[in-house]
Amino acid sequence: MAEITAGMVKDLRERTGLGMMECKKALAETNGDMTAAEDLLRIKSGAKASKAAARVAAEGVIGAWISADGKTGALVEINCETDFVARNEDFLAFARGVAEAAASKQITDAENVATQPLGDGTVESQRQALVMKLGENMSIRRIACYQTADRLVTYLHGSKIGVMVDLQGDEVLGKDLAMHIAASKPICVSRDQVDASLIEKEREIYSAQAAESGKPADIVAKMVEGRINKYLAEVTLLGQPFVKNPDQTVEKLLAEKKSRVNGFTMFVVGEGIEKKVVDYAAEVAAAAKV
Repeated sequence: MAEITAGMVKDLRERTGLGMMECKKALAETNGDMTAAEDLLRIKSGAKASKAAARVAAEGVIGAWISADGKTGALVEINCETDFVARNEDFLAFARGVAEAAASKQITDAENVATQPLGDGTVESQRQALVMKLGENMSIRRIACYQTADRLVTYLHGSKIGVMVDLQGDEVLGKDLAMHIAASKPICVSRDQVDASLIEKEREIYSAQAAESGKPADIVAKMVEGRINKYLAEVTLLGQPFVKNPDQTVEKLLAEKKSRVNGFTMFVVGEGIEKKVVDYAAEVAAAAKV
């Protein structure tokens, strides 16, 4: 059996980013063959990724990438299990890399982007290597891609909220609008884009509330329409008061600047994912009884 030196372990650790004991064991299993040991660790990385996949990954980051000409871009949500890993530089770099890989081919499906080149491998091989290195499940949850004849601007609030705006206008205005969207969270640009089922649901609620007032039917109808108009103003970008000047709506701001928003996407990390709530006090109490 070949001698496994500290230098060999160090070299393999630098190549893979994995722990010393894992590297030493891989070298021992491959009789000191560095390439075989690296391959073995990659194989084990895939196995570990499969075991971790059952765990809920509700933390994570938003990654963004826009081409130098500002015409092509993507926004992605990459999930992990803990906020500690979400702050890891390798994990953050992976998110940016996935965004670039998705934008280059305008891929919005996580399964398809997994096969795209990234670094010295593919998106999936890099994901598996990170799972092995950091010990947590990681997944690509969603992707939004853009190609425009106008301009793309992005804004990241920390790494938990990401916005990408497609607009006809300058970059400063785009940044302001992206920050506004992150703060005010509109669901679409204009009222004609609001899902009819959402409006109908609100109408039913407002109608029931207004009916209890005992007012005549024609007054009730006006009350309901007034509430619907207020709702549409609250949930649409154009109808909202601009965060930097609440006396002015975004629609009026855009008219003043002779600009237009073609569309936007906002991702919030973990939005809609059911997180497991751990009752640590109960766990300690249960352990104390054992």
